[in-house]
Formats: sequence, structure tokens, C-alpha cells
Amino acid sequence: MKKTNTMKKLMTLTLSLAMTLSLAACGGGDMGKPNPGSGSQGSGSSAQQPVHEKTYKVGIVKFTDHASLDQIESSLQAELDVLGKELGVTFYYADYSANGQGDGTILQQIGAQMIANDVDVIVPIATPAVQSMLAAVEDTDIPIIFSAVSDPIKDGIVADLNAPGGKATGTSDALNTEMVMELMLAANPDIQKVGLLYSKSESSSAKPVEEAKAYLAAKGIAVEEKTGTNTNEISSAVDALVAAKVDAIFTPTDNTVQSAELAIFEKLQDAKVPHYGGADSFALNGAFCGYGVDYVQLGQATAKMVADLLVNGADPAATPVQIMTAENAVINTETCAAIGMDLDQLKSAFSTLGINVIETTTKQGF
Repeated sequence: MKKTNTMKKLMTLTLSLAMTLSLAACGGGDMGKPNPGSGSQGSGSSAQQPVHEKTYKVGIVKFTDHASLDQIESSLQAELDVLGKELGVTFYYADYSANGQGDGTILQQIGAQMIANDVDVIVPIATPAVQSMLAAVEDTDIPIIFSAVSDPIKDGIVADLNAPGGKATGTSDALNTEMVMELMLAANPDIQKVGLLYSKSESSSAKPVEEAKAYLAAKGIAVEEKTGTNTNEISSAVDALVAAKVDAIFTPTDNTVQSAELAIFEKLQDAKVPHYGGADSFALNGAFCGYGVDYVQLGQATAKMVADLLVNGADPAATPVQIMTAENAVINTETCAAIGMDLDQLKSAFSTLGINVIETTTKQGF
């Protein structure tokens, strides 16, 4: 009897051990550690890290929260899910997405965490995030596919648009400044003074501002410049531009002003001053007109470059930067009416420049 019981116990232990080893073999896979900043939970195949297919860890770093960058992030993630299903892999970003909150110190911390998490690629969105991530990965072999960099050469991110030459490549939202100026004059041929509103802390704003100055000087149009580094300073800058009696205001793809747009658009409506921004999200947040690249398409293009790098082994040093183009101007119909502009006349005037008009109303996000 004792011998029988002993044998039963041995058999039970053997079965238990076999089941444990079997579960251990099936349960592999590193779920990763959460990054600092506000993470984004993935949908579809990225919502849960799988076990039985190839998984790539994609670190997404958004410079800050505003409509344009949020739109890029959402589009990028959605396209990664689609591409993952098509290619039979998973691009896992749920635990590796972070928001720099517009703070350089936080971006440095995120970079260190990305390295600790051993991500396969980092996808920074907006120039300041790209610059921080490049500094973070300098002594590593982690590649970068960037998104929404206005001037990759001037900002020292790539050596050449066709042959970047380093560990980074990606998509550019370079602004056609001349077209914005032409839209402005098509809407009001009698403009005498234009306000330039931007942040000096963002290097990506420098080139389009200089381009705008050169264009306006050639037309004999006066310029009034005001800058700010946060929402309160931008609001004060708007007050100064209104007091200077500018006929219109131009802002390039500037994250600081974009983040402040919801706080300033009513002032400009009351003053009947049209604000032209270098992205459609400016108009979404209350500005009169937004002109720039389609950020849904930019996010999708960025995702395709990520897939090409990870799945096909594309070399960032030899992968050309993709320059996106714009064909539409987005007009906020509420602001258009508030400042006394005629929407039908605008559509006709813009069409002579080959630009279509898309209508929107004031919202916080897409």
C-alpha cells in the first residue's frame, strides 16, 4: 500500500513537471516595460504581444500633444497594424509609445528608456523629438525613422535627402511657404502688413519665416515679427500683432503656436485678422486657413518605411527622405464668417492657384 502510494506520488510529480515545462515553452515573449510619458494603447494586433510570430518593438516618441502630431501618431499606429497583418508580423508599440510633453528633459529620459527596452526602431514625431532621440542612440545600433521634420538637412538630421548617410531617415512635412503667401494675396490683394508668429525655440520655423520675409519684401509688403515659447507668450504676441494692425498672420509648422491656437483664435476672430498656418490642424483649432501636407498620409508613409526597415532590412543611410506635398487648403468656415470673408470667392481665388478648399469647423482634434 505504501509502495503504491509512493508510485502514485511520483507519477503525479512527473506529470506536473511535464505540464510546467510545456507551459514555459509556450509562454515565451517579453512584454516590455512602460516608457515615461503618456503611452498609447495599441489596437488590433498590437494590443497584445503575440508569441508565435515575429514581433518587432517599435518605440514611438511624440514631441507633444496637439492635433497634427496626434493625427500622425494615430495614422502611423493604424498603418502598422495593417502592414503587420499583411506581412505576417507584429509591430508592437503599445508599451513603447511616449509623449515628450514639449520638454527636453523628458525627451532625454524617454530616449534612455527606449535603449533600456532594446526597441528595434525609434519613430520620433517632430524635429525636437528627432534631435533628442538621435542624441540618445548615438552609441547604439538602434535606427530611427522620423516623421514630420520640416528641414532634415538644416537641422543636422541627415546629410542628404537622397542619401541620408546615417542611422536616420523618414518623412518630411516641408512647407511650401511661397504658396501660403500666394494664398494670402489671392484672398486679399490689398495686404499692406503681415504678421509673422512663431517660436524661436523651434529651429524648423526659421527657414519658412526667412522665406516669408524675402517673398513679402519683394512685394513691398511690411512685416511685423512676434515670437513666444509658450501659450501665454504666444497670446501676448497676438495682442501685439493686432495692436500693430497687421492685415494677416503667417505661422509655419510650429508646434508651440499650434498648441496655443485654441487659446488665440477668438482674439483673431474679434480683430478680423486671418491666421494662415502651415498645417490643416491650425484651421481645425480655429485659425482661418491651414495649408500643408496631409498628416494621415504622412503617418502612413512613415509606417511603410518602418516596415521596410524591419522586415526587408532597408538601410536608413541609403533610404531617401520622403518629402510630402500639399494640394489642399483647409478653411475654417466659422472663422471665415466671423472675419467677414466670402467662402465662395476664396474657393474661386484659390482654384486659380491649383489649390482645392476643404471646409472644417473648430474642434480640438481630428
